[in-house]
Amino acid sequence: MATDLTVRVLDFAELDGWSDDDHAAAFSVFLETCGDMKDPDWRAICANAKGQTDARAFFELMFRPVLIQDGAPGLFTGYFEPELAGSRYRSARFAYPVYGMPEEAAQRPWLTRREILEDNVLDGRGLEIAYVEDPVELFFLQIQGSGRIKLDEGGVLRVGYAGANGHTYRSIGKELVRRGVYAAHQVSAEVIKNWVRRNPIPGKELLYHNPSYVFFREVTRVPPEKGPLGAMNRSVTAMRTIAVDPAFTPMGAPVWIEKQGETPLRRLMVAQDTGSAIKGAQRADIFFGTGDEAGRQAGRLKDPGRMIVLMPIQRAYAMLPEGAQ
Repeated sequence: MATDLTVRVLDFAELDGWSDDDHAAAFSVFLETCGDMKDPDWRAICANAKGQTDARAFFELMFRPVLIQDGAPGLFTGYFEPELAGSRYRSARFAYPVYGMPEEAAQRPWLTRREILEDNVLDGRGLEIAYVEDPVELFFLQIQGSGRIKLDEGGVLRVGYAGANGHTYRSIGKELVRRGVYAAHQVSAEVIKNWVRRNPIPGKELLYHNPSYVFFREVTRVPPEKGPLGAMNRSVTAMRTIAVDPAFTPMGAPVWIEKQGETPLRRLMVAQDTGSAIKGAQRADIFFGTGDEAGRQAGRLKDPGRMIVLMPIQRAYAMLPEGAQ
């Protein structure tokens, strides 16, 4: 953790908008993953949660709000589950493969994105899960790490993260800003997609700027009405799940969000996911749901604010520096 880490235990009265939230909705999401938490204090809380009928009283009785800061300002972004058009069979329309992970990619770092695609090293090896029609959408599917493919032959195929080539993710949005193509406030996923499509040759090179390459697996055990699997291997929930940095926030912990910006948000969420770009005590990615509209909303989000983790009471006070309890 950062050397300038600060920890404060707050009162629930200090959480802006706490009394106005739908605590029962957050409680049901918390129950989805609390049974998978291994530490004894979390297990005791989960056991106590069974049969509870007053969600707000449960959270206030069992937890204390803890503000953890590492010197970096709070930042909220969004993510979503993309939905792509595709097929299980290659054709002129559906020409871009979604690959499973080859064994040799476990030797990290493996080949870069450019080397994988330009040298066709995965072709003909039976690693193709499906084929999609848009390489730009495929690139963003890799950034999100999971998605749905609406099959041309009927039905929906769900894919989830299986692994990566071991190269560090590099933002192509930041690269466009560095080049002076856009100002930072202008960049969103849709802006990037449109620029790449308008400029196919430099656009292809821009995608190669990110050497990271993600591989997928077919997900068959998640019902269509449920969200994709998060880092806890459970379905995530739109507008109640966040991705966090587990170095600061325990996976499965309730987290109070105070997001600023044009559309302020005050809501209790649950830390059920992680992401390679989510680093820091005050950094979170909000899950917006599935499909294009969720993608538009998630892509526009880049707002300041603060997040407060709800911790078991004894653990909360144990986090305070010596002499501050």
